[in-house]
Amino acid sequence: MKKKSPSFEEAINAASLWCTAWEEGELSDEVLADRVSELLESRNGSRGFFAFSLSSNSPLMDRLPDVLIFHLREAGEIVVDLIVKNLAMSTAMAWHHKLDKKPDQQAASENIKRRCIELLRLLEPHSVKKRLESLLEGTKGKGKDLDFLTRWNYDDAQKKEIAKAILSVPEY
Repeated sequence: MKKKSPSFEEAINAASLWCTAWEEGELSDEVLADRVSELLESRNGSRGFFAFSLSSNSPLMDRLPDVLIFHLREAGEIVVDLIVKNLAMSTAMAWHHKLDKKPDQQAASENIKRRCIELLRLLEPHSVKKRLESLLEGTKGKGKDLDFLTRWNYDDAQKKEIAKAILSVPEY
């Protein structure tokens, strides 16, 4: 029998519960990593996990256990794709909040951006490089990521900031 994949909301709730338990010492690194790896089996599960872990005050993304890094790398392209898209979105929003003079929201977006860059440095370098190259092409008005950037109505200044963020990932 095939197990049911969680909805986006269910994955956010599970990630919140597990990250809190881990932070309070109620879950070991290994148990947390095993549970997260179950979320990483589906797109909604992965999206929900990263929606929570990248944007919350949980320290998980700031001190990733080695066993969780292993599972994130093992999940492959789905994780790389989501982190690259989160890098683009958080970078564009940080620029937007800066222009709107909303320092708290800008700081939150900058924190997500920083976490994405640090996570991309830990993932499989070839996959990361290939995915970042595709997004960089999109910022120049070409390639498959042009649709993604257009859908979110990013302006030229935001695309320039996204390109700078891409180039700040050392393995690139």
